[in-house]
Amino acid sequence: MKDIRQLIKRTIKTFFLLIIIPAYGLYHLLSMVFSRNHVFPSFSQALSLIPGKTGVYLRAAFYRLACPGTSDEISIGFLTVLSHWDTTIRPGVYIGPQGNIGKCFIGEKTLLGSGVHVLSGSKQHNFSDPEKPIQDQGGTLDKIVIGKDCWLGNGSIVMTNVPDFSIIAAGSVYTKECLPGDILAGNPAVKIKARKKYEKAKANENN
Repeated sequence: MKDIRQLIKRTIKTFFLLIIIPAYGLYHLLSMVFSRNHVFPSFSQALSLIPGKTGVYLRAAFYRLACPGTSDEISIGFLTVLSHWDTTIRPGVYIGPQGNIGKCFIGEKTLLGSGVHVLSGSKQHNFSDPEKPIQDQGGTLDKIVIGKDCWLGNGSIVMTNVPDFSIIAAGSVYTKECLPGDILAGNPAVKIKARKKYEKAKANENN
């Protein structure tokens, strides 16, 4: 029975992949004329407006083609926008609705709640020169790495790497990298405890 379900699911994904190919072809053509950095967000915004399972399957199919190393075994919610094409999403990832995902890598089976914002690092805008408008000072986009089996709660803001198995509580602003398995909360986010497996491991190290 499990094999049959997997076959049906793969057939559905292949069907949506065929449907999205013309849109991907247009995206590829426009990217040859204009900057891909500008074309990609427009397609992501349009796809984010499609509701229900249809939208989930179409987004997965498009990002599989458009984003390097991205799986179609993902679920990206309604009104969630990917702002940069250089984003990698691995199998089993769930991203809730109304999120904004910057340039990042998201590991297997990681969960992002509703309204999560993943920034492309903390150096997107330079502001060292007070005589010059911030928008004219440039900045650097970093590819944030979010590990496998993490949970980012609703409304959290992520500005740096998140190690494997970590949890960021809802509404937190995560600015400093933690250790694998840490649970953080607050603004700025601080460690409140670790997942049980890691608490035991650290206790054994101290003994």
